[in-house]
Amino acid sequence: MSFDLDKACKFCGSNSLGTFEATERMFGMGGSFHYSECLDCKSIQLDEIPQNLGDYYSSSGYYSFLPLVQSGFARRLFKQIRMNLLKTTKAKVFEPGIYAHWLKKINPPFDAKIADVGCGNGQLLYEMYASGYTDLHGFDPFLEHDKKINSHLHLWKKQLEESSNSFDLIMMHHAFEHMESPMEALQACFDKLNPGGKLLIRTPVTDAAIWKEKRQFWVQLDAPRHLIIPSVAGFDILSKTLGFNLEEVLFDATGFQFWGTGLYEQGFTLDHKLMNERYSQQELAVFEKKALQYNKEGKGDQVCFFLTKPD
Repeated sequence: MSFDLDKACKFCGSNSLGTFEATERMFGMGGSFHYSECLDCKSIQLDEIPQNLGDYYSSSGYYSFLPLVQSGFARRLFKQIRMNLLKTTKAKVFEPGIYAHWLKKINPPFDAKIADVGCGNGQLLYEMYASGYTDLHGFDPFLEHDKKINSHLHLWKKQLEESSNSFDLIMMHHAFEHMESPMEALQACFDKLNPGGKLLIRTPVTDAAIWKEKRQFWVQLDAPRHLIIPSVAGFDILSKTLGFNLEEVLFDATGFQFWGTGLYEQGFTLDHKLMNERYSQQELAVFEKKALQYNKEGKGDQVCFFLTKPD
């Protein structure tokens, strides 16, 4: 690792940065990309964004919009019953989908105005609609056009900051790490949240033991698409600087960190078929168990940040 004192960390502002090189491994596109690692808060950032960054999404099929899967009336009613029971009891058995694991910690009312940044085809928001939420908005500049799914769910082909609305809850599910400026991204959320509003951000973090052990082979480094990856400490510093209260950090990594990184170490691209060829079901189960333990110890490779804008 070399050192660069002319740049600053985008999270804590430190000028003490080390640099390293990474390559595109998911699709085997190669290339050499220079990253900086903050020697103080341990966050990392891509030094120079390629002019053809879009090729690493569109040409590879990384960012694809699958058709939206909608539910019939009976299925929606069932999901609404489960969500009501979940809000009342907080019992895991009533979670209508994986999103409820994070949502129940915030417990927004059904009429809360909710935004999902980097919404893709809007499937997550649709599942929330099917569970009873009534004012849902998705933002994604890669959409072909604005789309009204129904009277309760709108998808917008624009950035969050371009919206005229303000929100009670803003979510980013693995969109944050694709943004060039974490300060601008968090500032936009702060500006668009109502007083007392909540922000939920799921992202990889450099607190991960797998990053410290495997470095450039870490599957969630994902060069050059991941432009920034914070540490918990770096994120805490930046979010507080902008006025947020960081209420909770929930590690929610999975066994993906182990088998994905393992494929890269073996010289393979990221292919689920290869996962099943190279690892037995027993090995994959061990990875999941190990991931749960890492999460408890605060060294998993992704987290969910829960933030609040003060009243």
